[in-house]
Amino acid sequence: MRALTWQAPLKVAIEDVPEPVILEATDAIISITSTAICGSDLHLLDVLGPFLHKSDVLGHEPMGIVVEVGDEVQNLRPGDRVVIPFVIACGHCYMCRRGLTTQCETTQNRDQRAGASLYGYTELYGSVPGGQAEMLRVPLADFNAIKITSDLPDERYLFLSDILPTAWQGVKYANVPEGGTLVVLGLGPVGQFASRIGRHLGYRVIGVDLVPERRAMAERHGVETLDLTSDVLDQLRDRTDGRGAHSVIDAVGMEAHGNPVAAFAQTAVGLLPSAASKRLAKSVGLDRLAALMLAIEAVQRGGTVSLSGVYGGVADPMPMLTMFDKGLTIRMGQCNVHRWVPQLWPLVEDPADPLGIMDLVTHRVPLEQAPEMYELFKKKEDGCIKVVLQP
Repeated sequence: MRALTWQAPLKVAIEDVPEPVILEATDAIISITSTAICGSDLHLLDVLGPFLHKSDVLGHEPMGIVVEVGDEVQNLRPGDRVVIPFVIACGHCYMCRRGLTTQCETTQNRDQRAGASLYGYTELYGSVPGGQAEMLRVPLADFNAIKITSDLPDERYLFLSDILPTAWQGVKYANVPEGGTLVVLGLGPVGQFASRIGRHLGYRVIGVDLVPERRAMAERHGVETLDLTSDVLDQLRDRTDGRGAHSVIDAVGMEAHGNPVAAFAQTAVGLLPSAASKRLAKSVGLDRLAALMLAIEAVQRGGTVSLSGVYGGVADPMPMLTMFDKGLTIRMGQCNVHRWVPQLWPLVEDPADPLGIMDLVTHRVPLEQAPEMYELFKKKEDGCIKVVLQP
């Protein structure tokens, strides 16, 4: 089958790889109808490159049609249409019962001191072949393949795989008071949905991004926006009675603009020989923290900072004095997708499309064009906000 694979730092390619097969009686195989490129996929090009191997299949936002099931699968049959959460969990362990599927104790990667396995996301999370491909093996399929019974288009459901629940969790973690103000830093796909969810829940939302097309998209959904200029902190305070926002979501993460030294370090570590780069990434790895630092400054005293953007550093310098002095709450983590899907499902199927799900995709292309789309998305060119690939 054809699939997008990692080849080397800064290089991905479409190539022929073996088709997936049933390995456990609880597996299913799906034929993928739509799959997306996620902002966190871009981290695989350099920052997390040391933990990938040549021809690893990438991607973790797929949906499709079941073509085969293992003997112990109870809830699925060939022909069922499904969307696949990026987290692989069992649904019955101690952590899953608490709604923390990203910490699933059945698929946890203890040898890497990491959480639950994820599709297409490095040896840190199980080296599981990903979904930017023609077919996908789904482990523990009864829990990890969510059946769709309507005939609504793929786009209505595709983002339940990751970015819609990620945005929902980010807003929930932000703990915005009723009628409060929420600032969203970064108006990429997760930031777009977080902003719209905030508006849907009745909050005043201010989005910050340096890309005009992203600001314009957010404004279509009632979001106030600001450019990422040198005085953006002053502008945010001016709009919030001088105190700052009640809550701030950092939807940017480790590759924020504004720290060329950390940016160089990230790239340099990723280009070192594998053994050396792994050691450095796990011991002295740094993130670009400009977005997080702005979030800490922009939130009011006693407020909450919610991190939806991915961070991977182990030696990041944090302004603990400021955080302690302001009495901040920080919430973060990979999205526990399964926990939030039941709350989102009615909104996804609502004919009024209250979260504007159908107003996000800017590029729909065949799977074969995935390498060019990675480059376009990374450079934020051609108004690229969200890419959907179709095998």
